[in-house]
Amino acid sequence: MDVFQMMGRHDHEQVVFCNESEFGLKAIIAIHDTTLGPSLGGCRFYPYESDEEGLQDVLRLSRGMTYKASIAGLNLGGGKSVIFGNPDTDKNEYLFRAFGRFVDGLGGRYITAEDVNTTVRDMEWVRMETQCVTGISRALGGSGDPSPVTAFGVFVGIKAALKTKLGTESLDGVKVAVQGVGHVGHNLCRYLHDAGAELFISDINTASVDRVVAEFDATALDGDQIHALEVDVFAPCALGAVLNDKTIPEIKASIVGGAANNQLASSKVHGAALLKRNILYAPDYAINSGGLINVANELEGYNRERAFKQAEGIYDTLMEVFKMSADEGIPTNEASDRLAENRILSVAKFKTFYTNTSRRVFKRR
Repeated sequence: MDVFQMMGRHDHEQVVFCNESEFGLKAIIAIHDTTLGPSLGGCRFYPYESDEEGLQDVLRLSRGMTYKASIAGLNLGGGKSVIFGNPDTDKNEYLFRAFGRFVDGLGGRYITAEDVNTTVRDMEWVRMETQCVTGISRALGGSGDPSPVTAFGVFVGIKAALKTKLGTESLDGVKVAVQGVGHVGHNLCRYLHDAGAELFISDINTASVDRVVAEFDATALDGDQIHALEVDVFAPCALGAVLNDKTIPEIKASIVGGAANNQLASSKVHGAALLKRNILYAPDYAINSGGLINVANELEGYNRERAFKQAEGIYDTLMEVFKMSADEGIPTNEASDRLAENRILSVAKFKTFYTNTSRRVFKRR
């Protein structure tokens, strides 16, 4: 495993390997890019089969956070962390406090938050050792569960896609297939139902399915087939890589937009495949950035109304993405990447200009 070669593929700035055997901590922190500001990204707790698998995951995820923060207009860079272990048996207070000490040692370059298999409570343990943590409970001045804001951002993103594809953002009578009805998927179903959409859902958790069926009059389906349903919108809100060689030819929806991360099995191949089939794809890190927007608000003192207002801006962001895609004939994920990269380059140029200007003024004095 050549760590520097893996970092060099996408210009990662820093990787920190964390080990505290006394409390069972084995973790990796990856900082991709801090041009826009300190890196922020969640902490994932997962039973990786190898060190290399965990490293590949944290490098991929941290790079994605750079793009997500940029496209959302946040002054934050991209970072991520992974803790190796079984989330059902290996979690404890002192493991997370030990992790917090490693985060604190980075001097503000990385700010952590909850992610897959970590919770608000876990982040409160981390907070005992560092202030560089978000996603804590509202009782402690944090934002708590970010899923309502994430779901709202996906909801307004779907409206932008409808406006672009069908000429109207109305959801009245629109058929939406939601794959995954956990915290975010459930909240998304609420927004869609209240707007008049007809819902079709799937999830491996039968209790979650039963709840959405009862609350929102949804139709439950086999998860293996929901992507191929004859609907207007397919909303992946579960696992990644759902848009691949097998599923894309089977999709009948004219729009794909959901909360899942890394929906394209291959960004180079499958974004183009969706464009070729005339399916409008809302790039995942753009449409699901409400969660990041929500926790980023904690850094300035959390204001829930402000978080929702900022998440509402996902509509305009996606309209810009869709316009560039149409004007230049490129897949929407490429358009989104280009917009994110342009902002990073512009901010870097801005900072360089004022740094050089300040130096010239200082020298003249």
